[in-house]
Amino acid sequence: MCIMVSYKELKVWQKGIHLVKDIYKVTAAFPKEELFGLVDQLRRASISIPSNIAEGNGRHSRGEYIRYLHIARGSCYEMETQVIISKELGFLDEAQYQSLSIQIDEVGRMLNAMIQKLSSTSNN
Repeated sequence: MCIMVSYKELKVWQKGIHLVKDIYKVTAAFPKEELFGLVDQLRRASISIPSNIAEGNGRHSRGEYIRYLHIARGSCYEMETQVIISKELGFLDEAQYQSLSIQIDEVGRMLNAMIQKLSSTSNN
C-alpha cells in the first residue's frame, strides 16, 4: 500500500462529505419534476467526489489513486456546472449558490494539489 493515511483523515474527503450534505439539503427544495433531473445529477456528482477519493485511497498503486482523484475532480467540475444551471433556472438563491461555489472551488483546488503532489512524487 503506497498511501499511509486513511481517506477518513483527509481534509478533502471530509469537505467532500460536507458538500454532499449541503447538496442534499438544497436539492430537497427543488421542484418535484427535477427529482430525476438536476436533483439526481447533483446528488450523484456530489457523492462521487468523496467516494472516488476513498476508492482511490484503497487501491494498491499510486497511479490508480491518481486516476481516481482525476475522476473525483471531474465530478467536481460536473457538479459546478449543475450548480450554475440550478442558479440560472432559479432553483438556488444567491446565498446558496455562493456557498456551494466556494465549497466546490475549495474541494477542486485540494484535489488538484493532491494530484500534483502524488504525480510529482511518483516521478522521483
